[in-house]
Amino acid sequence: MILPGRSRICRVSIAPFSLGYFVKHHPTSPSRPFFSFTFKFNSNGRKPQSFTTTATRETSLLHTLTSTQQQQVELYIHSLLQWNQKMNLTAVKDENEAMERHVEDSLAIIEPITSSYLSHCGTSCENLNLIDVGTGAGLPGVILAIACPGWKLTLLESMRKRCDFLEHAVSVTGLSNVQVIRERAENLGHKPGLREVFDIAVARAVAEMRILAEYCLPLVRVGGLFVAAKGHDPQEEVKRAERAIKLMGASLLPTFTGLLPCLSLSQNFVYILTAVESNIITHAFNGILLMLFRICLACCPIS
Repeated sequence: MILPGRSRICRVSIAPFSLGYFVKHHPTSPSRPFFSFTFKFNSNGRKPQSFTTTATRETSLLHTLTSTQQQQVELYIHSLLQWNQKMNLTAVKDENEAMERHVEDSLAIIEPITSSYLSHCGTSCENLNLIDVGTGAGLPGVILAIACPGWKLTLLESMRKRCDFLEHAVSVTGLSNVQVIRERAENLGHKPGLREVFDIAVARAVAEMRILAEYCLPLVRVGGLFVAAKGHDPQEEVKRAERAIKLMGASLLPTFTGLLPCLSLSQNFVYILTAVESNIITHAFNGILLMLFRICLACCPIS
C-alpha cells in the first residue's frame, strides 16, 4: 500500500527484451564473421581471456564500450561465474554465454531508457540517478554503471549473500558510481531519504507488473521514469495491472517499440505510465482502494 504523499508525476515503461536469445540464434555468414575480442587485463594470475559472441561487430553492443569498460565487464563476468560455483547467482555457466545473455541484454536496455526519459522526463541523460530493484547478481545495474559512468546506480537486493557478491563486484571493477543497499523493495519506499529521489527505477523480471508498480513507484521522483523489463510480451500482464495502476494515480500511454540492434527487428515494447495530479487526500483514498483491491484479488484471483 502506498503511503500518502505529495502530488507526483511519474512514468513507467515496460521493456521486454531477450537480446541474448535472438543474438545466439541469429545466422551468420563468412561475410559477417563472429565478433571476437581479447581482454589484456590479467586478474588473479589468469591468462588473458578471449570471449567470442555470435553477435557481429556491427551488431554487438559490447564493442561500443571503451577498452577500460570492456576490462571491467570481463572482471565482473569472471567474478560472477566464480562466485556462482558456491552460491546461486545465475543459471549461466559459460563466459561466452554470459556475454550474450547478460551483458548484451543489459546494454540493450540503455536505448529504451534514454529515449523514454528524454521524451517524457528531461532534456539530458548525463547524470541520472537510477535504482535497480531486485538486482540479484547486479543485472542490469552493474553493466549500466560500467557503460554509463556518469550515472549513479543503486543496487537494491534483499539477500545478504548476494549483497556480499555485489560489494565484491563493485570493488574488483573499481566502480565509484555504485552503492549497494540490502533491503526489501516494499520497505524502501517508506524511508524518507530514499522515497521519490530516483530519476529512474529499473526492475528486470522481479515480479508481476501489478506488484512492481506498487514497489517501484514510491522510489521515483516526480517526473521520473519506471522501466520494467520483461522477457515476454507483457500485454496481458499490463492489462491485469491496469486497475491497480489507476488506483495509484497512473495511466497507460501509447506503446513504444524499440529495436534489437543485432537483428534490425522491432522487439522491445515499452509502455509508459504517467501519474495524474493528485493531492494528499487523493493519495490516501487511492491507497485504501488499492489495499481493498489486493484483498479482492487474493480472494477471487483474476483468470
